Amino acid sequence: MKTKPGIPLDLLQSMLNGPRQQGIDIDQIMKDLNIDLSALPDNSTQLPNDEFGKLIKATWAAMDDESAGFLSTPLRQGYFSLQCHSTITCPNLRRVLLRSIRHARVCHDEMGFALGEQGEEATLSFMYDNPHKLDPVWFIVSMMIIWIRWTSWMIDRPILLERINFTFPAPSYADEFQDLFACRSYFNQSENSVVFSRRFLERPVAQDPQTLSEFLANAPECLLTRYKSDNSLTARIRGMLQSSDCVENLPFEVVADRLHMTTQTLRRRLKEEGNAYQEIKDAVRRDTATYHLARLNTPINDIAAIMGFSEPSAFNRAFKKWTGMTPGAYRETCR
Repeated sequence: MKTKPGIPLDLLQSMLNGPRQQGIDIDQIMKDLNIDLSALPDNSTQLPNDEFGKLIKATWAAMDDESAGFLSTPLRQGYFSLQCHSTITCPNLRRVLLRSIRHARVCHDEMGFALGEQGEEATLSFMYDNPHKLDPVWFIVSMMIIWIRWTSWMIDRPILLERINFTFPAPSYADEFQDLFACRSYFNQSENSVVFSRRFLERPVAQDPQTLSEFLANAPECLLTRYKSDNSLTARIRGMLQSSDCVENLPFEVVADRLHMTTQTLRRRLKEEGNAYQEIKDAVRRDTATYHLARLNTPINDIAAIMGFSEPSAFNRAFKKWTGMTPGAYRETCR
């Protein structure tokens, strides 16, 4: 019997810490919803998404707080809705992010976002003061999920993430993060941030007040329960490239053959998803290069070879174009 997709129980327990510290009888809420963690199968490590969706919605309603007790002052219900309404008329994703960052700053001092642009990369950072000294994993992860999936909906394209950073240590369910974000995750970092190509910032907003009304009927909890892996062609191709010894060793024709498609069909399907093969390759190359520079002691000349560059100087120029920094300077900042 196939297991229903769900949220890891350890991540769920992190979420429950907020309402419990505020004196909310979360056990009674779960009882009212017929959610019994002890009744889950012995080998189960997840709460099914449909049950979690009901739980998070009921918890927010009981607390009138979309932060679920993780901030000193509640995020009253309607916070996310107002953010959406304030950005729906923006011309592109850059303006959406900048306006929503201002909205968050006006509403709260204990959390906030920032947008940075350098080279070909954009970085969305999330700051959180953790006033109650709770396990911060749930709140950080949930805010990142909501913002990534909401902005992808706004432009009607999944944003191709390159890497994501977290300030907390790798949890027991760290492998699940590949399904959550479809990119490499780094833990124990100096900031919570997600990195993606700047080209997405130019994407026009594809939604309007009518589609927003339909979207908000079940948001933002629906964004948290769409949990399991991205089965798009983009994600599948990214996986192929990441498992290859060298991205240049996987021509487009070979990828199409492995997916049992013609090159024309694959190119059309990728265009429908808002991506192109070269853009996916570039994202994987940047991710692989930064991984070797930040996490491994791989010599820069060897990284250039892995990336498919015939000369280290060509790799240096490309990396500076990608990130605004030379490979050596990037490695020093990581140290």
